[in-house]
Amino acid sequence: MQELSQQIAFILELDKLKAVYRKALIKADNNRYENSAEHSWHISLTAHVLAPYANDAVDISRVTLMLLIHDIVEIDAGDTFAFDHHSVLGEQADKERAAADRIFGLLPLSQREKFISLWHEFELAETPDAQFAKAMDRILPLIQNMQNEGGSWAQNKVLRHQVIKRNHYLESSAPKLWEYVLAQIDIATERGWLRGE
Repeated sequence: MQELSQQIAFILELDKLKAVYRKALIKADNNRYENSAEHSWHISLTAHVLAPYANDAVDISRVTLMLLIHDIVEIDAGDTFAFDHHSVLGEQADKERAAADRIFGLLPLSQREKFISLWHEFELAETPDAQFAKAMDRILPLIQNMQNEGGSWAQNKVLRHQVIKRNHYLESSAPKLWEYVLAQIDIATERGWLRGE
């Protein structure tokens, strides 16, 4: 019963992710801000749909679990805008490591170790599974911004080279999707949704 109590405590803690808001705008819902739980669900399904484009063999169930847990740390650390200053992003990494220890620490030991290991694997992005997961985490905001006339890019005056750099995981993990991304970035720049160099 102790294990079940720990698992229930973790499940209840996850509910807090629904109250963490991102900079992504949801066009289908009057341009409200997306929450991190919605984002995690959306990129997990995106990974399943786009899995045929993975350059290397990937274990889509591992990729999906990484995507479902990668932002849980935002319960404590909050979300940062992907194109924020380096100093802000650097501080965020420390906050997220502490959050991972606390939140995954709610689980029984065997599950705790598995989840923390997957979370670190995603963060390091050195394996094909983690690189593809990172690529999915990057491409979905691009797709959302493109269908919303620049969305958070336009709102925050994001530069073209920042979006190219942010999506670089696609170059090796899903080259066909990388070509798609570069074409979309060209369109966004031409339309003034992204600022030139």
